[in-house]
Order: sequence, then structure tokens, then C-alpha cells
Amino acid sequence: MPVILDPDAAAVLQAFRDAGRPAYETLTPDEARNYYLAARLVTNPEPPEMAAVDALTIPGADGDISARLYRPKVLRQSNSLAPGLVFFHGGGWVIGDLETHDVVCRTLANEGEMIVIAVDYRLAPEHKFPAAVDDAIAATAWISANARQLGIDANRLSVSGDSAGGNLAAIVSLHTRDTGSKIAGQVLIYPATDFRMSHPSHSEPETDCLLTHSVIRWFRDHYLTSEADGENWKASPARVTTLSGLPPAFVLTAGADPLRDEGDEYARRLREAGVPVEYRTYPGQFHGFITMGKLLPKAGAALRDIGVWLKSLN
Repeated sequence: MPVILDPDAAAVLQAFRDAGRPAYETLTPDEARNYYLAARLVTNPEPPEMAAVDALTIPGADGDISARLYRPKVLRQSNSLAPGLVFFHGGGWVIGDLETHDVVCRTLANEGEMIVIAVDYRLAPEHKFPAAVDDAIAATAWISANARQLGIDANRLSVSGDSAGGNLAAIVSLHTRDTGSKIAGQVLIYPATDFRMSHPSHSEPETDCLLTHSVIRWFRDHYLTSEADGENWKASPARVTTLSGLPPAFVLTAGADPLRDEGDEYARRLREAGVPVEYRTYPGQFHGFITMGKLLPKAGAALRDIGVWLKSLN
């Protein structure tokens, strides 16, 4: 379908093109990580001040997992415990880290008046599927089990992530449902949900920007070992038979995004399964826009929308 970027997004896209930044698929994973990390200096707004930012080490099945806890200055507390949000960063399971999404996590902590814990899961191709999933599940379980010591009410613990992180948040939500654990909500920001990549937005010329169709395949090929991996619900959460019994969801999509139709369909299926869904789309934005608040006003608006929903949730 026709997509027109809003003026701010169009200007940012042109600036990236004029800068001659190499396509990620022409780089090694380490080179791509460095480019992505450096871009935050241009695109991220000033980091909001927090009451505290603390490093955490979480035990995982295959070694320790680094994480970062954000405590905002204004915190919604009941009996000295606050709601919590586990955050998984985007980056195609190959790039991204605690630094690339530091401002996003600080902003979500402020907007939701809650404790946010960002998880630095293992990346591919050094750690192929399902390493990132295993880390996301293990970290969420540990945070839930140790919630009180962290100042979090375990009954008000939600999960969130953007892109690949949205994929992990959806999978953690499914896992907790199937194991009888408790998750209060899921925030899925332009999530990757299906490695079939057969939706129209994966081939439309208008969505071939920043997160291009070719770089999606580059991410996929680094993350998965085989085509069979993509058929596993722990890679493609849309492959599960039913989405019933999942926690309430906030699903966000962008118009000029190859993953747009995946998010749209997942939100629709959640609703059909009886899951309460808050769905927001930003027609004039491209994939990755929420990290670019220095240049894109809609990024701040989207994070405020998420914060309002999180407050309404618990």
C-alpha cells in the first residue's frame, strides 16, 4: 500500500543516505554493531536523569547475563513495591546492546513511573537461535523470582521490546502462559513475529528503507541455523496455534516498515483470541523510529503512549 513518510522522517532518511553509511549486510557483525552504536550519538535525545541506574548480573543456563536496572525519580509504589518492565533491545538478534537503547529505557521508566530492567541477551552469529530466547526467558524468570529484592511487585511485571526485542517479549509471554507463570502485560514495538516473511510489507518498495528487505535476510541468516528454526514458535511466535490466555498487549507498528503487516496481524490475532489489545500505528514513520527522539518528535509521542498504557495496566 502507498506509504508517505512525514517530513521529519523523510529528512532523517535522506540524511542517512547522504552520509553514505554502508549497508549492514556489507559489513561484519562487529562492524555493524559499531555503526549502530555510534548512530545513537546523532539520533538519541539527552538521557533523562534517573534516581538510580544499577548494573545487574543475572544467572543464565549458559553463563551470566548482563542487565541494567533503571529507577525513575517518580515511582508508583504500593507497599514499597513498584511495577516493573523487562526490556529486550532491537537489532535483528545481531546488533544492539544496553547502550543503544539506554535512552528508550530511561524514558519508559519515566513515562510509566516504574522500574525498567534492560537485558543484554546473547547475539548471533556467535550465539545462534535459541540463545537469545533462552536468555530472555531465564532473565525474566530470575527477575520475577527476585522481584521483591529489586523493589518490584512480581504481580505487576511486564515485558517489552522493539523489533527483535518485540519478538523476544512475545515469546516470553507465550512461555510464561504455557508454564503457568505470571506476566502482567506485553509491549510489542514493531515486533518480528514470523520468519516466513511472506506479508506484503516485506516486498513493498515503500518499506525498503533503513531496515531494508535485504538486511532483514542478513539478520535472519546470522540468527537462524536452518529453515526449520524459523518454523519453531520460539523464533516465529505467530506460528503458535492459539494466542488465547496471553496477557494484555500494547502493539505498535510503523507505516514504512517491512515488519508492519506482521505486527498488524499479530495484534488482530490477539484480539480474536480474547486478549485485550491497545494497537497504535504511526503511518509516516519507518522501522526503528522510537530510538530517534532527537530527530523525530513521534518517537517521544510513541513512548508517552506506551507509558500511559502501562499506567492503566497496573
